[in-house]
Amino acid sequence: MEKNKQPADRLFLFLLGILVLAGLVMLASASAPIGYAKFGDTYFFIKKQLLFGLLPGAAFFLFFVNTKYSFLYKFAGVIYVLSLIFLCLVFVPGIGLVINGSRSWVQLFGFSFQPSEFIKLTVIIILAKMLSESGDLSDWKKELLPIFFILSPAILLIGLQPDLGTLSILVVIIFTMLYLANMPKMYLFILGLLGVAAFAMMLVVAPYRVQRLTTFLHPELDPQGIGYQINQAYLAIGSGGFWGLGLGHSRQKFQYLPEVQADSIFAVIAEEMGMLLTSALVVLIVFVAMRGFKIAKGAPDQFGRLLGAGIMVWFIWQSFLNIGTIIGLLPLTGVPLPFISHGGSALMIGLASMGIVASVSRQSTI
Repeated sequence: MEKNKQPADRLFLFLLGILVLAGLVMLASASAPIGYAKFGDTYFFIKKQLLFGLLPGAAFFLFFVNTKYSFLYKFAGVIYVLSLIFLCLVFVPGIGLVINGSRSWVQLFGFSFQPSEFIKLTVIIILAKMLSESGDLSDWKKELLPIFFILSPAILLIGLQPDLGTLSILVVIIFTMLYLANMPKMYLFILGLLGVAAFAMMLVVAPYRVQRLTTFLHPELDPQGIGYQINQAYLAIGSGGFWGLGLGHSRQKFQYLPEVQADSIFAVIAEEMGMLLTSALVVLIVFVAMRGFKIAKGAPDQFGRLLGAGIMVWFIWQSFLNIGTIIGLLPLTGVPLPFISHGGSALMIGLASMGIVASVSRQSTI
């Protein structure tokens, strides 16, 4: 495979490195009590993150950053089909695992991972390829229908798990990439209406989602049930104040706040680090995204532009989705905070994706 000659964007690498390091520190602090309570090991979750997330993720990152991203164009179809096969495995008895009511995990040879993390990246790759090859997107029969036909299996399989958090991420990625590819605004408006209708249908067929939405609007109505997690998150954030209680001094992480190592970790960060440093973390996330978008904008071809932009849309939307649920702006979805929450497959694929953006930067005119 042909290698890049221009060095990767140093600012992007620097900002990403700070984010990954901060994530490891905060995960080590947030997960210590639950790691000891469940497994008798204070460092259980951080060890898993290092072994199954950081190490393979760093290997993928180095591979992609030192290889021209154009090779993904050649193998986009194969990569996408393989990710669909893995996504189907979650429904196979004995292989698929049901965790928190969602069939989102696969266990093979003693190792478990989330195929939904792979599908986010592969949807971006295949969509970037199709859009870079397409002509006039106003011709919906010739250009748009084949695109939606190819993407529909991924959307359907994620919806069947059901994993609404990942589904919303895929929808935002696809919608934004279509917009960047100059899809007619009328078509985008129609897609938006169809999305709203689909969301309403999901509420009708699953009453517990209506209950979750009601609790989002009024968490005080069910403080010991569905509203428990959000109320505990509010308590953690409020306890942190401006300066925070100090690293390692959170009280809510001692099994008061559910999923402290995963989707609730931002609340522990706010409790320990306070509003000042937590705001700095949010600014860091925004800076990483802004630099990534700038890299994508300077890519030498349409495939590189859409590929880089799609990855950064995924990163910033998932970050906003996680933080928004914890501070009460959005209903709980259970998506992890990129590069910070525990999750080996999420960190591995996240680093691989950022490696692709870094590869784009080696040919980008920033």
